[in-house]
Amino acid sequence: MQSVSSEQGRSAADTRGKHRISAELKRLEQEARFLEEELEQLEKMEKASASCKEMLSKVETRPDPLLPTTNGPLTPSWDRWFEGPQEKSGCRCWIL
Repeated sequence: MQSVSSEQGRSAADTRGKHRISAELKRLEQEARFLEEELEQLEKMEKASASCKEMLSKVETRPDPLLPTTNGPLTPSWDRWFEGPQEKSGCRCWIL
């Protein structure tokens, strides 16, 4: 009687073990297919430097939407602050 129950226990364990191995094998096959598809996509893509150059040229031609656009100085007297020294002697600022 014990030999019959032990044989049933072994066959149940064998089928669970086979199922576990089969499930792991299917998962690995699926992962391999996913990686193969990803490699195919990478082979079809342009090189990164070409894509970066294209994006950079598009970004540089468009103004920044967060910065206000001005067509010139609103007050001409403000220009003197941003143009630098006007005299040949340079800036007469004293830093202590």
